[in-house]
Amino acid sequence: MRPAAQKWLLGTVLALAAAALVAAAVAWFLHTHERVERQVPLPPAGEAVWNPLYALRETLRGDGVEAVTRQRLQPALFASATDDTVLFDTDPARLRAGEVEALLDWVARGGHLLLRTPRQGWFDGEDEADVPPLLHRLGVRELLPPGCVELQVRDEEPHVELCDGWRMRLEGVSPLRAWGDAQDGYAFVRLAHGRGVVDLLADFDFLANSRLDEATHQALARQLLAPRYGRGTVHLVHDARLDSLWWRLVRHGWPLWLPLALLLAGWLWRRAQRFGPWLPSPATARRSLREHVRAGGALLFRHGQAPLLYDAVREAFLARLRRRDPATAALAGEARVQALAERLQLPHYLVREALTRSGVQDRHTYFARVRTLIQMRNRL
Repeated sequence: MRPAAQKWLLGTVLALAAAALVAAAVAWFLHTHERVERQVPLPPAGEAVWNPLYALRETLRGDGVEAVTRQRLQPALFASATDDTVLFDTDPARLRAGEVEALLDWVARGGHLLLRTPRQGWFDGEDEADVPPLLHRLGVRELLPPGCVELQVRDEEPHVELCDGWRMRLEGVSPLRAWGDAQDGYAFVRLAHGRGVVDLLADFDFLANSRLDEATHQALARQLLAPRYGRGTVHLVHDARLDSLWWRLVRHGWPLWLPLALLLAGWLWRRAQRFGPWLPSPATARRSLREHVRAGGALLFRHGQAPLLYDAVREAFLARLRRRDPATAALAGEARVQALAERLQLPHYLVREALTRSGVQDRHTYFARVRTLIQMRNRL
């Protein structure tokens, strides 16, 4: 068999073996694994983000009940509709006196009002809270610290509700229905007011979008809306519960800020290798000619160039002598020494030594002769 045919046969066998191995792996995976679906809840979007009663409104509409939501009470919208229901999921202390009167007049004509206790003060560890005027008009005399109440619906597991709101203590009124006790305070009371009814609850948290899917909360909501259910419009008044921008960035923006934070930390770590003690500022350049000349002379002296420096000083003295006393400068030898000694009032031997170049390699001799030459130059 030719070599080319052998290579082709070997490649075909290897390809068939690889295909069989892949087919066996796929068959094993399909036999041992089962395809299942998993539901992942998505974060709320649109109106459900800021409207906590959005799910309740849509549920009521799906059941054929007309329901509307808004952020202000606006009593004029339901003043003439005594079959309507108003669920006021806002702090009742924020109502003005005129709104309180209009609301109570509407309930007295047959309306159904649902209220909750205020939220402020709950985090302060206070034993009591101020009673809003509306609750005071309905017979609430004290707001006591929160406490849970048990709830069980049909075959559901028993659990607790209304844990985050104030308990209410009544005075001078008898509730139609109550949940709790008179001593520790009620978590829920239903009061008659004229031809209408008022439901006071510790909180409305069980009506929020994220909690209304539980069967117990649906049953509790249905019982609360029972007095006028299906007979009029349900007005859902709520606060806009929007998270701050910074909190939303922390919760949902981490895929962006976390890599940026890691990059910043890495850059700081790399730059930190250069950190160290403070160094003095470098000396600024100066332009003093005297300092440069002095530094140059000191450098030449350290390198054994004292004769060269002596010659420069001697030449400077002779140049001035030629300008000031050309006659003396024209002399030579001992005659010049005699003339300079008389003119400068110096000993002859000192002038003679100052004009002699030999021996200036010695440190002391050099300084003595240069000193004498400068003195002679200054006396000309």
